[in-house]
Amino acid sequence: MRSVNLNSVLQRLDRLSRVLIFNLSSCPLQSSKMAKVEWQSKPVKGLLIDISGVLKSGSEPIAGSVEGLRLLYESGLPFRIVTNESQCTVTVLLRMLQRMGFNLKADDIFSPIPAVVELLRKEQLRPYLIVHPDVEKEFDEFKSEEEPNCVVLADAQEHFNYDSLNKVFRLLIEMEKPQIFSLGTGKYYEGDDGLLHLDVGPFTKAVEYATGLKAKIVGKPSSEFFLSALNDLGIKPEEAVMIGDDVVSDVGGAQDCGMRGILVRTGKYRTKDEQHTVKPDAIFNNFNDAIHAILNI
Repeated sequence: MRSVNLNSVLQRLDRLSRVLIFNLSSCPLQSSKMAKVEWQSKPVKGLLIDISGVLKSGSEPIAGSVEGLRLLYESGLPFRIVTNESQCTVTVLLRMLQRMGFNLKADDIFSPIPAVVELLRKEQLRPYLIVHPDVEKEFDEFKSEEEPNCVVLADAQEHFNYDSLNKVFRLLIEMEKPQIFSLGTGKYYEGDDGLLHLDVGPFTKAVEYATGLKAKIVGKPSSEFFLSALNDLGIKPEEAVMIGDDVVSDVGGAQDCGMRGILVRTGKYRTKDEQHTVKPDAIFNNFNDAIHAILNI
């Protein structure tokens, strides 16, 4: 009989185990039907989902996202779409998503424009606006001959310029009790052209710096905004998961109010996001992969 060198066999087994461990550690963070990872240790009773960079890229759905949302609907797991989209109304946004194949209703979408309108109405404020022309009509009820007593900043694209920001600065300096409302704090986003564009955040920071004021954030990453969507679902933060492509506003904002945050490798995601001080509870290649893991299918 051929003799077996026990030491040689053990060395080969050791090398094989090292290769297996390396390969497993290189896989994306995802679950299987056989095992659950730490972020799945608590029941998931509802989801909050971003739009741009998660469901769609520019004017096209991201591969697998329509199917992922269909699976989510069929599962019965409740969700809300939470977006800082402020270039168009909820009606226009919904129509666009439906044309892409997403089965959504107006009540599914939480946008900062209705939220800030309600806030202005409640506090009886007269806003000066730097917003996109397509949403100006949403603020028609606040038109007044009186001087404005607050400023609303949204994603106004090319309407952010020296003259518009300088006018805001002068108005705020002269106000007796100045207030700034910013519809989000995003640094940049992926536009319909597939390129990155400056978001409202950098312009809000410039106004804050010039005036010494602090803006009230309406939208992500505001805990109030996340919690309003969770209240609508009737669930607690620890029972919910946020899926987004922005490691700070989506993932970090969700975690700050007690939710779990999942980052997807689409949209504005960049490889360096995985070394950010904000640590996602899980990372998936796309929305569809995340839904399969959450539903364990």
